Amino acid sequence: MAEDVNEAVRNLSASAPRRLIVGISGASGVTYGVRMLDALRELGVESHLVVTRAALLTLSQETNLSADDLMGRADVSHRLNDVGAAIASGSFRTMGMIIAPCSVRTMSEIATGVTSTLLTRAADVVLKERRPLVLMVRETPLHLGHLRTMTALAEMGAILAPPLPAFYARPASIAEMVDQSVGRALDLFGLDWSAVRRWDGLKGAATE
Repeated sequence: MAEDVNEAVRNLSASAPRRLIVGISGASGVTYGVRMLDALRELGVESHLVVTRAALLTLSQETNLSADDLMGRADVSHRLNDVGAAIASGSFRTMGMIIAPCSVRTMSEIATGVTSTLLTRAADVVLKERRPLVLMVRETPLHLGHLRTMTALAEMGAILAPPLPAFYARPASIAEMVDQSVGRALDLFGLDWSAVRRWDGLKGAATE
């Protein structure tokens, strides 16, 4: 059954307009959202951005970017309290949504279905329309409540994709580690970003 649902999601995503919703919540790691917007621009995919107030605080602490700098990277920016925005309706077709980074609060709100902002409303819409919802959850360590919430989201059809480093790619900088995680998340929407370093087998390994 899960395979049938996943196949249906892939088919819907492939036929959808080339536009993706990007949410940025207040967890540490705002650079993932920033680079996601940059990648979508490079790929020619229309980005629809919605940002929480906590995310703007994180932006000021973790980067030298202003709110205007961030919004300028998106094709369309939506106000957090604009529940009448296009992305609040399932009739507005997209390839899906990614929240990068995704805080535990945002994750938990989506899991309950009690959405209070455009960010979580848009995520709820993506789930009900059976479109890919990718959550780059940033939290560690995880307690049992977090894990149960993640299980509930996975059962609802969301994809949990914590941004973990891929050391096989031999990253030489934090920027390369970020881009690898962003690119692997974009893979889940069928988008191939050139910054990703692909695994193509062991090098110099002894074989029998």
